[in-house]
Amino acid sequence: MPLSPEAQAEIDAARANPRPTLRAVSEGMERHLYTAHPVLDHGFVRVIDYMGDDSAIVQAARVSYGAGTKHVSNDEGLIRYLMRHWHSTPFEMCEVKFHVKLPVFVARQWIRHRTANVNEYSARYSILDREFYIPAPEHLAAQSTVNNQGRGAVLEGAEAAKVLEMLKADADRAYDNYETMLSQDGQQGLARELARMNLPANVYTQWYWKVDLHNLFHFLRLRADAHAQYEIRVYAELMSQLVADWVPIAYAAFADYRMGGVSLSAKGIEVLRRRLAGEAVTQETSGMSKGEWREFEGVFG
Repeated sequence: MPLSPEAQAEIDAARANPRPTLRAVSEGMERHLYTAHPVLDHGFVRVIDYMGDDSAIVQAARVSYGAGTKHVSNDEGLIRYLMRHWHSTPFEMCEVKFHVKLPVFVARQWIRHRTANVNEYSARYSILDREFYIPAPEHLAAQSTVNNQGRGAVLEGAEAAKVLEMLKADADRAYDNYETMLSQDGQQGLARELARMNLPANVYTQWYWKVDLHNLFHFLRLRADAHAQYEIRVYAELMSQLVADWVPIAYAAFADYRMGGVSLSAKGIEVLRRRLAGEAVTQETSGMSKGEWREFEGVFG
């Protein structure tokens, strides 16, 4: 269970007592408020609060840009215009606060996105639960031979079983020692802020993560991408579903232009023009590096 019975009862009580409001409301996001959506083996994501909706983006854009966007006749067209031309400020008018439970090694990757407000569960004051991320067998992969940051083939048989056993045994042993160091039965007990350093990076932590929509889109573009590490990607994919329900028009534009689109350099545009004119262009005659040409060919080859 991602939540304790007490926490779930508190959530159920909050959802059972809605109150009227004059603020903008997203019906899609209201359905998700407080609900813990499971991720990985012990993690979850839940929406604690949000501000704004698609109309807030439109409202801010018309204040900010005035006559410059009056030719866009509807809200969807305006939002797509803003996304297409990389206008960021209107999307910053929407904010959301998530409660996330995640492994520490995922949190350390996640925190590199520094454009959010974060408050993490403190192991200086509280004792972490005995909960560790143990990958499912299908996610136990070898190091990629072509990508220093990626995974290769899935481990199988005795090797996979040995790795799983080591992960479980090491996590349990570290937590046993953590509890022993904290124990005050006949001893002083080590301070929590010191004892925590012995815990493995797959132990679960929790935080509140508040971010505006512009920076959330940036997070999702990187972390929901197929090349992102699986353990953070599953969080981003779930959050993408929540955002799609919150601001459906803005998310559709984001999915189209950012997730589904590509960015071309001036050289790439020139190669396309030459190809459309009937010229056979090679990497050597394109002016592109081998890496850029490989990426270009992956889309337009």
